[in-house]
Amino acid sequence: MFSSHLFRLHLIVFLWGFTAILGKLIQIDASSLVFFRMLFTAFFLFIYLRFFKKESLKIDKKTLLRLVAIGSVMAAHWFFFFESIKVSNVSIALSCLSLSTLFAAVIEPIIFKRKIDWVEILIGIVIVACILLIFNAEFKYKLGIFYGILCALCGTIFSVLNGKMFGKTSSGNIIFYEIFGGWLVISAVFLLTGQLSFAHEISLHDYALVILLASLFTAYPMFESIKLMKYISPFTLILTVNLEPVYGIILAFFIFGASEHMSPIFYIASAVMILSIVVNGLIKSKRKKAAELLEANKIVD
Repeated sequence: MFSSHLFRLHLIVFLWGFTAILGKLIQIDASSLVFFRMLFTAFFLFIYLRFFKKESLKIDKKTLLRLVAIGSVMAAHWFFFFESIKVSNVSIALSCLSLSTLFAAVIEPIIFKRKIDWVEILIGIVIVACILLIFNAEFKYKLGIFYGILCALCGTIFSVLNGKMFGKTSSGNIIFYEIFGGWLVISAVFLLTGQLSFAHEISLHDYALVILLASLFTAYPMFESIKLMKYISPFTLILTVNLEPVYGIILAFFIFGASEHMSPIFYIASAVMILSIVVNGLIKSKRKKAAELLEANKIVD
């Protein structure tokens, strides 16, 4: 049974990795792409929650405002991710996501008021060194790296704030209102800047790809990951999610050819970053087991 759950986990991580491929295939600009991705994803989530799971979408005003604010951070994360792809390529955007480890090492202790983990900081420094190597080796993609760093920062802030919302309402409501809230914020920005007129300029081909992105590659993996939390440990989930850049970079290499071929330094640095994240996960797992064993011995004594 566990192997089937593990297969489903790798499947959704593979789907997440493919979002970068779609981001390059879809020809509209990053802000329009995020606008439609959030719009269609919110629609699919609403249909699923309201008519299939028959869940109530009622939440208090305070929680709603918090989720809308967090959703705007998610929108920024997606915007910088796709913008990084547009101005550079898939490999650059995905490799920069590894910086989330360093950002989390600093931001998480502040938000959750815990001590800084110096192992996380050390691993984060290793990842920064790798990013600097990539920056020097692939200087022509400097703008893409800049957007990729902002993407990792916003993604970390979103994840940490999202963790603070756990238990405030159902997981389905959290996801729905964050995405719908993010779309509302983008819509407000477009209204103020007069950019909503772009809707009729998008080709049917791009519309089809965005709908595919919103349904199969966004809404489905989100709910599937929630279901799998019942059967797979958070450690296994986090460790497997770190394979997203690996899947994406390999796919981009074979799908897009020359535009995704990077220098050897890029691949070495990316491998070191991913290995560092795995090591961080293993250290945390050992610490957790040691703490649980110590607690169990105290109870016995």
